Amino acid sequence: MLREQLLEGEDMPRIDFLHPAGESALADPDSVSWRIFRNPLALYIGGVTAVLLELAEPRVRSGVWEYTQFRTDPLRRMRRTGLAAMATVYAARSVSEGMIEGVGRMHGRISGNTPDGQPYRADDPELLRWVHATALFGFMEAYHHYVIPLSQEERDAFIAEGVPAARLYGATDPPTSESEMRELFQRMEPSLEKSEIIDEFLQIMGVISLFPRPLRPVNRWLLAAAVSLLPKSITQRLGLEQKSCLPAPIRAILRWTGATVNRLHLKSAPATQACLRLGLPAEYLVEGQSRRTSPVK
Repeated sequence: MLREQLLEGEDMPRIDFLHPAGESALADPDSVSWRIFRNPLALYIGGVTAVLLELAEPRVRSGVWEYTQFRTDPLRRMRRTGLAAMATVYAARSVSEGMIEGVGRMHGRISGNTPDGQPYRADDPELLRWVHATALFGFMEAYHHYVIPLSQEERDAFIAEGVPAARLYGATDPPTSESEMRELFQRMEPSLEKSEIIDEFLQIMGVISLFPRPLRPVNRWLLAAAVSLLPKSITQRLGLEQKSCLPAPIRAILRWTGATVNRLHLKSAPATQACLRLGLPAEYLVEGQSRRTSPVK
């Protein structure tokens, strides 16, 4: 259900993950990226974490809030963002490069000033680097905490795998390891600030129709899980300490859900179709994950 809500809609662009047959993607099928991006729970929780970090930066916040649909149609905005992420990771290189080129043209038309007078452009390489890093951070931490723990080697590999896409999007000097990501966060933290827009974003996401009405309280769990992934110093800077509380039983439920979803195989999923495009078994990633998590005999 969560995957369909995030990726499908009548007005959504269609990405063909099955063709051209045999054409590789920006990342390899055995990459950490292919494992992380196939889990919808990690993408949702990590995506919210990333948006919180983006909205904390005043120039990014102004561009996102003034030029996107987060305020008026957040589900549609999430769907488009989720589909772009899938295309970047799983689509054939020619398809993903074409999509990224289109995003770049759109960014080139977005510019303005923050309320306190700071000029910004959506194609600013510094801001693109921050958006790229926050997305990697969110997805990596969500997968690590709510699906399967990642080793340091896997964390560094995941960040390095994102470099080609980051450069195509226009980001300069993207982090290539977790240590470089930490350094970037330390440099950016003084510019991050609390904002009423962050509170508004969380309020909007708290009532978004991801689930049938009886299950709407799950929204609050997912938001708390996302906030809890923020670095502690940034959580305090943004005044989100109370929103990061997640009871241990709920945390355990989310971990069980994340691990369970990871064992599912959906024929229509971008990851599955990408495997078929490359001549791999449809269950390639599921079987590979099982081998990685099985005890050594």
